[in-house]
Amino acid sequence: MMKKNKLNNIAGVTLIEIMIGVVISTIMMGAMYTTYSLVNSSYSQVTDRAKISRSGRDIIAMLMRDIRLAGFKYHFGENAADIPKLDNLQHNSSSSDIEKSHDPIIVIKDELGDLTGSVLAEFKNEEADKCCDKIHIVYGDFNQNDADQPYKRYRVTYYAKPSGDNEYYAVHKSKQSWIQTTGASTGDWSSSCSECFSGELIRDHLVDMEFIVFDEQGRIINPPPRPDKDSRRDLYNIKSVDVRLTFRSKSEFYRFKAKEGKPRFVKGLGDRTREFLDKYLRDSVVVTVNTRNIGS
Repeated sequence: MMKKNKLNNIAGVTLIEIMIGVVISTIMMGAMYTTYSLVNSSYSQVTDRAKISRSGRDIIAMLMRDIRLAGFKYHFGENAADIPKLDNLQHNSSSSDIEKSHDPIIVIKDELGDLTGSVLAEFKNEEADKCCDKIHIVYGDFNQNDADQPYKRYRVTYYAKPSGDNEYYAVHKSKQSWIQTTGASTGDWSSSCSECFSGELIRDHLVDMEFIVFDEQGRIINPPPRPDKDSRRDLYNIKSVDVRLTFRSKSEFYRFKAKEGKPRFVKGLGDRTREFLDKYLRDSVVVTVNTRNIGS
């Protein structure tokens, strides 16, 4: 009789209490997961924005270095090695063939590299496809240990090509050397030198690459001067170049697409403002680069 009474006094948890506990635990876990998701999403957004900005700054640094070299010529001066004081290299200017030109800076608006004819037209048939500018930069150098050609001349080209199944663009860079041995009256651009390369991928997920050139008065030279146009007289009046690079995040950044009538904008330096309705983040890096070696 005593044993039965002891069993009746043992405390327990009812089914209703267990269910209440499960519900409360579920709510707490849901709240914790929601908080974690928000924090993780915010961290990912900050990281994506930082990556885009860092990539843009890295390429801008490359462009600044090359643009500042544009037009540079090395003069050896007095020497005991029987090396000419001047480079004596052929100089091609005001040519109808831009690819043969030696002019310091040539900007070609709205030209995608390695695309011609109908293929190029496919990417230029809509207002949204206004990408990208192309730039040729020519400068000189010197190597006294090269008996065949101590004076060097290089041409660096930055251009864009469609990438990612044509969903975005990519920045490419090429470097050529002017090959003209001592005593020769002519030469040609070549990609076969040890420091040369062709079509090197620099960065993908590009949205636009824009170059605006200015004269010594700070006025925009529009359209940019080219050796095959009447504007070639201004090729040596370029005193600074505005550079804009706009990149897109690799993964979707925003939770929702922009609404029709309220798109997200990417501002250009000129008339290149574009509208987007997708979920990707786009960020621009803009810098002004002064030319140091271009004279009239």
